[in-house]
Amino acid sequence: GSLVAAVLAHSGRLDKEHLGARVGRLSRRGEVCTMINKKYSEFLPSMQSAEDLVAQVEGLSNNIDLLKAGIENEVQQDLNVAVAEFTELKQQLERDTLVLSVLKKLQEFDTTIKECNSALQEKQYVAAAQQLEKARSSLRSLESRRGFELKILKALGTELTVQTQNMIYHLGEEWQKLIVWKLPPSKGSSSLEALVLSELHLHTVPPQDEDTAVPPVAAVLQALAVLGELHSKLKDFGHLLLQYILKPLISHPSLEPVPEEQPDVFILRFRSQELALDESSPMEVFEKIKLVFEVLHRHLLNVPLEQPGEGRVTLAELLGELIWEELSDCLIHNCLVNSIPTNSSKLEQYKEVIESTEEFEKALKNMQFLKEDTTALLKYACNVDSHFANKKCQDVIMAARNLMTSEIHNTVKITPDSSIALPELPDPASGDHVKLPRVPSLVPNGTVSVGSESRLSPLTLCLPSCRISCSVQQLVELAYHTLLEATASTDLCCVQLFDCVRNIFQLFYEVVPTYHRENLQKLPQLAAIHHNNCMYIAHHLLTLGHQFRYRSTGVLSNGAATFVDLVPAFRRLGMECFLAQMRVQKGEILERLSSARNFSNMDDEENYCAANKAIKQVLHQLRRLGMVWQDVLPVNVYCKAMGALLNTALAEIVTRIAALEDISAEDADRLYSLCRIMVEEGPQVFTPLLEEDKNKKYQEEVPVYVQKWMTFKELMIILQANLQEIVDQWADGKGPLAEEFSAAEVKSLIRALFQNTERRAAALAKIK
Repeated sequence: GSLVAAVLAHSGRLDKEHLGARVGRLSRRGEVCTMINKKYSEFLPSMQSAEDLVAQVEGLSNNIDLLKAGIENEVQQDLNVAVAEFTELKQQLERDTLVLSVLKKLQEFDTTIKECNSALQEKQYVAAAQQLEKARSSLRSLESRRGFELKILKALGTELTVQTQNMIYHLGEEWQKLIVWKLPPSKGSSSLEALVLSELHLHTVPPQDEDTAVPPVAAVLQALAVLGELHSKLKDFGHLLLQYILKPLISHPSLEPVPEEQPDVFILRFRSQELALDESSPMEVFEKIKLVFEVLHRHLLNVPLEQPGEGRVTLAELLGELIWEELSDCLIHNCLVNSIPTNSSKLEQYKEVIESTEEFEKALKNMQFLKEDTTALLKYACNVDSHFANKKCQDVIMAARNLMTSEIHNTVKITPDSSIALPELPDPASGDHVKLPRVPSLVPNGTVSVGSESRLSPLTLCLPSCRISCSVQQLVELAYHTLLEATASTDLCCVQLFDCVRNIFQLFYEVVPTYHRENLQKLPQLAAIHHNNCMYIAHHLLTLGHQFRYRSTGVLSNGAATFVDLVPAFRRLGMECFLAQMRVQKGEILERLSSARNFSNMDDEENYCAANKAIKQVLHQLRRLGMVWQDVLPVNVYCKAMGALLNTALAEIVTRIAALEDISAEDADRLYSLCRIMVEEGPQVFTPLLEEDKNKKYQEEVPVYVQKWMTFKELMIILQANLQEIVDQWADGKGPLAEEFSAAEVKSLIRALFQNTERRAAALAKIK
């Protein structure tokens, strides 16, 4: 019972709790329903409105469909018809508009032509020209319309051309009335007498009578400018102005402009001054040209013009653009060039020319003849250092070329103690120059020590006595004077002059061997003189740059200005020329000896005479060479050259005789006599000096210069010796004969001279 009671009690509590929870849920559901009802009551009108709108839209959609169907069925067709009609009307309007515009242009053209004619009759040239340009613009507009062509346009173009040419003709007549040239006959018009007759008349003075028919100059010029004809008129005027006024004033110092002003005309003529200088100074020329431009500016060139496409300009500006380039070139080449100093000491005086040039350009700019940025003349004048160097170099090169192409055979004697006309160079310790550290002297002044006791001769570094061309001496003097000029010039000028001197010697290297090639090949004396010339130049080139090192504060003082690199080339040039002549002479000697019939069978009188003739011809050739080279070549070169040629002859004779296989006693005697002629007369060809008594020394020293001399004398001994004497001369390979001939050569000579005997065999056995 208690259990049941407990269960019931528990279930009762559960029912109460459940019931409470359910009541709570029901109350919340009621609130939700109330809210829903509220929302529904609010939503219902909106929904009703939406449904009404949907119904209206559906009605409108049906109406649209009906309208669309009606448009497609009825309105579209009417619309297409309307569009076609509109397009046609539009095209008609465009055609009518085009026709109307064309008619307007034609009317404008006709009106402007009439107004042009009217203005032209009244000599209102500017208005007439402007109307003519309007007519041209109208015609151009008509011609530019594509797809619309009128046959009348061609006629209009012809009419416009006629009117234009008529206008130009009238303006040309007015131009000729305004500007009158009185020129000399065309033949000889450049002569001074003809130029004096030239006159320029300007009828540009404003007339005092207002009713005069002559138009003012401004109207004529402006009308020409509008028509585009002013340029050609000014070009012709500028050409005549240059040819008959400006250029003559520049080229003829005696001409002077004479302006004359009369009531109705201005006249510009010339007057010739007597005793005028050959060249006018730039200051005088500038004053004359400035006077001409001043009077032209006052009476003609100051007219302002409206130039199509350029705005407002003056006639002076237009004329300046046409003639200034040619005028400035003429001033530079015929005036300023001549005023450039030829000596650096006069460069300071050239400042006056620069100032005058600046004033001249300034005056022309004030007259508007030149633009502000035009400074061609001033730039040229200010660059005087460069122009001076260019002119100096040109003059030097021309002088050098003339010397190089002059005759070589005009010579002068050069001796170690001779003084030539070279510029006096001051001592390096004096004057204004760069102070360089001096190397302390280790030996007494005036001596050069090469050892404990030996001393060099004072003439060690001197050029030996010889003859050189006068032109070459003058060429070297020219180089010295040019370098001396360079030391007193600016750095730029100094470099150019230094290069010019190098160019002189390089030009000599190229020109002289080519220009004198034929004479150098044919004439031995000229070849010797050319050899001396090259050695003389090379001698001076060794120290030429160094001598001027202490004279300059510029580029020459840094040691880079040297000519030493040219020395080997000049020495080689001289030696090659002389050696080529030596080869020619050797060839002639060998050719003459070839007629000696190999010196064989001398017992035959004809053979002996041929050999004797050949020997004498060789000696004659050597004597002739000795005479033409006498007092020309240095003694040592002379002796070496003559020794080499004589040696060639002796060597050839020795070779020919040594090659003989059989020499009879008579042959040997005659060969000996021929050789004796060479030995006796050979030394006599050594005559290097004019004084005969001084030549004996060199004639006695022939063995020094003739390599085969002792060989030749040993051959003569063999030709006259017996077997024992030959063996004694051989001396077991230690005698003088062994020094000149080989054993085989001696044996060959013994076999040719002596018959085959036991004595010969014994002698041959001793030659080893």
